[in-house]
Amino acid sequence: MSRRFDAVLWDMDGVLVDSEPMHVEMARTLFARYGVDYTDEENAKHFGRTDAEMIRDMVAKHGLAVPVEELVQQRAELVVKRTWENPNAMDGVPDVLRALHAAGYRFALASSSAMVVIEATLGPLAIRERFDVVVSGLSIGRGKPAPDVFLEAARQLRVPPARCLVVEDSRNGLLAAKAAGMTCVSIPCTATRSENFAEADYRFGSLRELLLLLSRP
Repeated sequence: MSRRFDAVLWDMDGVLVDSEPMHVEMARTLFARYGVDYTDEENAKHFGRTDAEMIRDMVAKHGLAVPVEELVQQRAELVVKRTWENPNAMDGVPDVLRALHAAGYRFALASSSAMVVIEATLGPLAIRERFDVVVSGLSIGRGKPAPDVFLEAARQLRVPPARCLVVEDSRNGLLAAKAAGMTCVSIPCTATRSENFAEADYRFGSLRELLLLLSRP
């Protein structure tokens, strides 16, 4: 029997690793160095966006006389150090990925994080080898809700967007997936649970529910 999808495109933070609280803490640590508060409201606006986009907004808003590239580097260093100290896998990692990979689905990671942060996350979780393609939104330029990172992942996989299933935890990620012409499963994490996921094709409570969806033709 034919099946609906050939590839699964995974977001990382909040989907594979419970890192959203740590990312907020590291952003606050970074901006505190310059006497700036990073509020919950500001953080909510930036879910799914790249560090460069978030930092560029904060620099403009607060008139910081520090190059965006320097702040991006500082933030990446903070996040990498904390990630290696305490990677916290989401429920279903790595066994759900192992099962879907064994079933023949191709994988791409499509994250807004910097590549150095992605590698520092996938390594400790021991799941790097599962991914045929890894794409950083920071290297693409536009973060979510723009569809660029998902379209690039599909291009590298050589899989049509309509044959891709995206797994996301944020509204911006959901909007990016839909703009790319892909089917989206929204699995909100603690930090994104209050967001609007009305456009999602599926909304699940955990990664384990993917096994039921992807076992069906």
